[in-house]
This record gives sequence, C-alpha cells and structure tokens, in this order.
Amino acid sequence: MSMSISSRSLPPTSMAESICRALRDGALEGEHAPALTIKDSIGSPLGSDVFAHVLGQLSSHILAGKSQSRGLVLVAFNRSPSFYVNLLKERGLEVNSSRKWIQILDCYSDPHGWKDRIVGRGKVNDVTKEASGVSTLCKDVKDMDKLCSLAVELGKGLIGEGKGRFSFALDSVNEMLRYASVRSVARVLSDLRSHDLASCVFWLLHSDLLEDKVAAVFDYMSSMVASIESAIPASNGLRISLENLSLTEQNFRKAKFFVRFKRRNGRVRLMSEEITIERSGIAFSSVSTDGGTMGGSILPKVQFNLQLSEKEQMDRAKVILPFEHQGNGKPIEIYDGRRSLADKNNEAAGTMQMTDSSKGEIIYLRDSDDERPDSDEDPDDDLDI
Repeated sequence: MSMSISSRSLPPTSMAESICRALRDGALEGEHAPALTIKDSIGSPLGSDVFAHVLGQLSSHILAGKSQSRGLVLVAFNRSPSFYVNLLKERGLEVNSSRKWIQILDCYSDPHGWKDRIVGRGKVNDVTKEASGVSTLCKDVKDMDKLCSLAVELGKGLIGEGKGRFSFALDSVNEMLRYASVRSVARVLSDLRSHDLASCVFWLLHSDLLEDKVAAVFDYMSSMVASIESAIPASNGLRISLENLSLTEQNFRKAKFFVRFKRRNGRVRLMSEEITIERSGIAFSSVSTDGGTMGGSILPKVQFNLQLSEKEQMDRAKVILPFEHQGNGKPIEIYDGRRSLADKNNEAAGTMQMTDSSKGEIIYLRDSDDERPDSDEDPDDDLDI
C-alpha cells in the first residue's frame, strides 16, 4: 500500500477541505477537541493516502500560523519517523526548522525494547539523523497510560510555558489494538481528546480487521467519521478472475469517500465524494448516485419524474389553499354544523342544495340541536370502562 506524497489544491466545497478546516479551527472553550476517524478496508485501501493528506494540510496550517494548534504530536505505529519526515519534506514542509512544531513518538522501531537489550544499553539507531531530532523512542507500547503521558509531555514541550494547544495524530489504531485491549486504547484516545491543551485528534482505522462493535466504539468517540469504500465492487464474491483483478487494481486508484459530521446541536450531516489517486497526488470530486460527476441537478435518478413542467408549475401556483385569505374584505366564517333560524324555516333536514350550475357544494344539516358538532374531543370520554 503506497502513500501519496503530494496533493493538488482542492475546491472550496471539498469534504476533505471541510475536515481539515475543522481540525485547523480546533476546540472551543469548555468542549472536547474535534476528533476524526479515517476508515478503510482491504477492498479500498486508500486510508493511508487520506491520512497523509490530512497530516500535510494540518502541518501546513500550523507552520503558517493559521491553526489554533501550535504543534503536532504524531504517534507512529505503522511507519518509521524517517518515513514521515520525508513525507513532510516532499510536501515542502521543513521539519527541522528554527521553530520546533512537531514531535514523533516512535512506537515502530522498537515497540518491546528488544533491540535495545540486544545491542546493550546504547540508543537504538533505526532513524535517520534528521528524524532523530524530532522523534522519541517508546520501548513499551503495552503500557497505554505511559504512552499517553509521554505524548502529552511531548506536546507541552512544543508550546513551552505560554498559552497554546497542540494536536495529536495516530497512524494506526489497529496496531495499538495488537498490544492493548479496546478499553485501554479507547481510554487513551478519550484522554487525549479531552485534554485541556488538545486542539484536535485524528487517527486511521482499518475497519474490516475489527468486529463491527469494536469499530463502532471509535466511531462514537469521533466528531467526524471519514469512510472509504470500494468504487467498483468485485463480482462473484472472492472468486479470482482477470475481471476481478482488474477491478481490484482500479480500487487502488479510486474509491468512494463518505463523511459524517456530528454537529454540536446533535444533528448529523452526511456528505459523499470520490477519491482519485493521480500522479500529482490525491484528488477529491463530487459524484452523483450513478458514480458520474455531479451535474446541475442534485435529485437522484428514479423511474418517475420528480420535476414539474412549466405548465404544472403554473397550475400549482393557481391553486387556492384553504387557509389563504383572498382579500375580498369579507370576514372569514367557519361553519360549525348549526343552522340559523332562517335556514330552519326554508330548508328541510338532510337537503343537499346546488348553489351554482358550474360549482357544487355539499351542505350538511344536523338532524337536531342535540347533535354535537365535529371536534377533537372523545365522545366516550365520560365512560367508566
């Protein structure tokens, strides 16, 4: 699985841009930091590309001083610190600049401290000289409490004594679950998100490697969930064929991108786009329900017509609704089923009259004054049942 290095500029309405903007703006006072879950599967393994894009965008905002966050702590389980240093460098971001803005907690090089014991008490040298200046080795990834404390201390070192916040990024929740229980990993993510100095948190999750109820735990903790699904599903299940191999190759370059935003008022907003991996990087584009590019209409394609013709729109505009006042100056009277004395003298009970040859109306006359007019009250409300 390759991770794209660069990314072209996105349209202002892009979902990826909305996600990066939410992470850039950070947390409100008294609220938890925004959290993003990026989910993919073996059928559409582009989660690493999206993670790299979000990481690069947030880093750019931090360096430009446009983000609430003043620093970034990257917890690296799936890749080495050297990989991420090169990734950011090729995006034009200076890691070892005069301003210290990033720290990488290295949980990849020696997760159990075995290498350190083999070579003695010397420092394990699995990273480049450039990466060593921004990375800290973690030799016991099973201790989630210590890992969380170490990540927070690295963040505090970035902002110094002054006021400020920092961001967290975790490149693989699945790798963390290899060393600790779901409860422990979820507690770490919750503690990082609720920390007073946290600006935002985002992580990558391979959903098909976990049970649905486990993946749902991390979805529940997130304010944004970005799901990557196959754009072209393979036919005949897992049957190996030249056609399925071709479709699988296409799914490494294209996928559907669904994002769920949880708003502060409890409402949920759903959006969808299409991801395409190009030579210039990852691109996001709006798509319709049939997989084509979104045109002028946002209505789905169905077997019947959902739009009105010009004549139908004119006819609908002429319809007079019962509650509309016609402006004739006469008071509005509501008939309650009672007859006036004049009507009693001139009309027989149960008579139906036609007032106009071109317009008919049915007039209901009650049989007696003892009959109640129509109402919402229950006539049997006084019965003792």
